[in-house]
Amino acid sequence: MYQFFSFIKKEIYHITRDFRTMLMLLIMPIALLMIFGFAITTEIKNASFIVLDNSKTIQSIQLIEQINASKYFDLTGYFNKLEEVEQRFRLGEAKLAVVIPHGFDKDLYHQGSSEVQLIVDASDPNEASTIVSYIQTIIAEYQKQQINKASPGSYIIKSQVKMLYNPQLKSAYNFVPGIMGLVLMLICSMMTSISIVKEQEQGTMEILLVSPLKPISIVLAKVVPYFLISIIDVFSILIISITVLEVPIEGNLFLLLFLCTIFILSTLSLGILISSITETQQSAMLISGMGLLLPTLLLSGLIFPVENMPILLRVISTILPATWFITALKDVMIKGIGFGAIWQECLILIGMTLFLLVVSIKMFKNRL
Repeated sequence: MYQFFSFIKKEIYHITRDFRTMLMLLIMPIALLMIFGFAITTEIKNASFIVLDNSKTIQSIQLIEQINASKYFDLTGYFNKLEEVEQRFRLGEAKLAVVIPHGFDKDLYHQGSSEVQLIVDASDPNEASTIVSYIQTIIAEYQKQQINKASPGSYIIKSQVKMLYNPQLKSAYNFVPGIMGLVLMLICSMMTSISIVKEQEQGTMEILLVSPLKPISIVLAKVVPYFLISIIDVFSILIISITVLEVPIEGNLFLLLFLCTIFILSTLSLGILISSITETQQSAMLISGMGLLLPTLLLSGLIFPVENMPILLRVISTILPATWFITALKDVMIKGIGFGAIWQECLILIGMTLFLLVVSIKMFKNRL
């Protein structure tokens, strides 16, 4: 029995002596509970909507005010031309547009029916479906109020829905950019960190360090193969998405590859950084998996809209390179917009890459 408890004591010692691993094991359950509790929601809150009101009557104004009064939508602007409305969608500044036709009030009161066009950003099909459901419920409530106010008769307000960028509401339109970010994060950060830590754990890093090559050259030699593998994976995902999933590339292919290259470099830098603060492959895998992959999956906008999360989780999401990458990739791949609309995301990714690269190399040098 004494030997049994001695083995238990030894295992506890092995677990607790690695402070970083112990911290991850204790903190991650709490963090995951908070993330799942607040991030996982299909409810839409304060979705930005814009208005093209060709009627400009009391009835149209009342309808717009009723939509804006709900907790689901937030009015961000009025526009006079359909081209201006489409431009707002391309810039990602609107999730919904309500287009009210000329003679909205006359058709409603004289013919008993009128029509409202709803234009929805369907690059995220789940979010688009929820938005349509909410807005149609609000319109139905407005219609009921008009019936109660009026003399005997019935009013019908029809909704003509136009889904932008993804008319068939294919989920692949949303998941292909997200999966690309997830795969690149997995290959670059996790595999790079494990590969470098493995050399240190097995004692072969010291052998490499006595070679004529500089330490930084050795590290770069370790990450270059993963860079090449990541580029191959990017082309594989794009080919499969076009041929099998029928997800088109609406934007410039070279701009898309430029985005992927920046993101790959940033995640490779993360991998080097993780390897410089961990001593075992287990720790590197735990930090890469729990500290990077899960937040990327839940907080980058891959599954749940970032704008619906609490402010703390939104702040955390801005720290993740995948958040900016997935947003920009959707804009280029699905919406077909150019560099002028995503230059901020590109600049942020470049800044993150340079910062992570400098910090990771400096920490790695100090460790050596």
